[in-house]
Amino acid sequence: MSAMTSGSAERGSAIDLTQFFAVFFEEATENLDGMEHHLLNADLQTADDETLNSIFRCAHSVKGGAATFGFTDMAELTHEMETLLDRLRRHEVVADTAMVDLLLHSVDTLRAQLACHRDGGTDAVAVDTGDLLLRYQSLTAAANDCEEATAAEQTPGTPAEAAEGPTHTIELAVICDDSTAPADILMRMFHQSAHLGTATPLSADPVAKGENRFMIVTSLSDQELLAQLGFHLAPEQVRIIPADIGYGFFSDAPGMPREEGSDAGFGFFSDAPGAPQSDVSPHVESSTEPEPVAAPSRPVTPARADSTTLRVPVEKVDQLVNLVGELVITQAMLAQTSKELDLELHQQIMAGLGELERNTRDLQEAVMSIRMIPMSTVFNRFPRMLRDLASKLGKQVEFVTKGEATELDKGLVEKIIDPLTHLVRNSCDHGIEPPAERLAVGKPAHGTITLSASHQGGSIMIEVRDDGRGLPRQKLIDKARQRGLNVPDSISDSEAWALIFAPGFSTADVVTDVSGRGVGMDVVKKNIGALGGSVDIEAAEGFGMSVKVRLPLTLAIMDAMSVGVGDECYILPLASVVESFQMAPDKIRTVGGSGRVVQVRDEFLPIIALAQVFDVPRRYGVEAGEDIIVVVESDGVRVALQVDALLGQQQVVVKNLESNYRKVAHISGATIMGDGRVALILDVGSLARRSRH
Repeated sequence: MSAMTSGSAERGSAIDLTQFFAVFFEEATENLDGMEHHLLNADLQTADDETLNSIFRCAHSVKGGAATFGFTDMAELTHEMETLLDRLRRHEVVADTAMVDLLLHSVDTLRAQLACHRDGGTDAVAVDTGDLLLRYQSLTAAANDCEEATAAEQTPGTPAEAAEGPTHTIELAVICDDSTAPADILMRMFHQSAHLGTATPLSADPVAKGENRFMIVTSLSDQELLAQLGFHLAPEQVRIIPADIGYGFFSDAPGMPREEGSDAGFGFFSDAPGAPQSDVSPHVESSTEPEPVAAPSRPVTPARADSTTLRVPVEKVDQLVNLVGELVITQAMLAQTSKELDLELHQQIMAGLGELERNTRDLQEAVMSIRMIPMSTVFNRFPRMLRDLASKLGKQVEFVTKGEATELDKGLVEKIIDPLTHLVRNSCDHGIEPPAERLAVGKPAHGTITLSASHQGGSIMIEVRDDGRGLPRQKLIDKARQRGLNVPDSISDSEAWALIFAPGFSTADVVTDVSGRGVGMDVVKKNIGALGGSVDIEAAEGFGMSVKVRLPLTLAIMDAMSVGVGDECYILPLASVVESFQMAPDKIRTVGGSGRVVQVRDEFLPIIALAQVFDVPRRYGVEAGEDIIVVVESDGVRVALQVDALLGQQQVVVKNLESNYRKVAHISGATIMGDGRVALILDVGSLARRSRH
């Protein structure tokens, strides 16, 4: 087969690049998130070169991908950003607040453009960037004048391309199967995107050898080039050939033999016969990338042979979770049936069922871990929001996060974003005082908002805390009375704080576009309640406020203990169970004529009889003459549950009871047992709160 000709390039022009859009959209989103993170967390006036280079590389990657796919609006805006960021990292201009605001506004605009292209393809309605482009031109006008003066003093004969950065030459192998399609894609990329450089085919028989080789002249680093090619070609399809393998452009260069069967290519040597010479000096000063430029025969980093990550749609993961849930139910049914078998006669079956149980547990843990994502994905949304909101309100706010590595199920994380956003905005708007007011009462000018997450037993606790003005108890009571609520002066603090969850309730004196309409806290409580969670408030007037959101572990599968009450079976999350024991009736004490407690070592615990809570006739405990007590803990509170029998421990698949039936007090869900019966999952937190009342 002859070397690649213009005919093969023409075939490549028919390739539909839209199939690679999804990869670009994801990569661009990650780069925009990274850029925003650096802009918010770094002081650009004192930032080190690596931080500035990281921001530049994010913009450069977005620009390259956008230009490749023909998204000229994004490429135009990122080009202006790239120009400004390049001057920043070369310390030609000094960053200020207006410059950071402009870059952040540009990130928002790029996200909007990305969304338009994602929804409408190349025919998407353009987002207006005229004002942004004018602001960039205004900010960089002085730097442009300085650059033009410097350019006029350059030595005559210096190539004009030098302003775009130095170039170097590498040899690139594109792995082919039974066609030249991957090679055609690469040639089309270089044809459509001038910023990549130039590509010259070198292979004589790409299909027979399983690869096609190119001479690449580019100003991009190896990593940047591979990242750009990664939008269209899989990592295992592209390989940069190290220069220390050999010399010469072609594998059959005279005098340069290669080992038989070796698939490693040769590097470059300027005197190799037939080697095309670059007319661009490799020692030109870089204006786009700070890394030093080596000689033409410099060693280069080979591309990774395979990728360490795999992008999978969430729908496929959800389907896998559901299938594993059904597998757990089937395994439980088999385990239940096996109890009726004679162990001596069915040893092989019992051994197989035991192995099935172990494998099922390992499988469900592996599958569930796929859906777990760190809380940092939620926390990272708030620094930008707080920066803009604090600036609008004229306040100084420091944002502190704790427990970013705490992992939650992806479905749970998505549902708590809106409630947490409202709580954080409330802390900034209602909680944190203006600097002058804080200084007048002896506080630092800047306020602090802390967002933390942690696992506590079988639940997850997320706290939003601020050191602001707290909640005005009397003002809350007065507002409630104005709305017609009968609120006595003797209500407890916790009851007073709970008034803000009433629909339409607001303590703001003036309605603004930020708050004051009384819409929000009631929705927060409703949304958290729909997840089986609770919201608790602690406040001290003048010192701050804390809102704690407690959520049950609502994963699809959980370890549990089953208990019997009469003929009914109830499920307790195993993480909430502390201990269980038999207790004689004479060990139970009565308090206040109705309440009962039991002494467990040095602590008296309130007793909750599940038979009374759910109105179930007892059959076991009374006849045996002894009560079975299961001690459970929630939010640091321990209670003793009185049951009739302990039925065992097993994994259960959590089913949403409210969506399939209705909300039931003290019940968080349901599951299907091995014998086919439906068992209710107890809400331990709700039962613990019941004991306090």
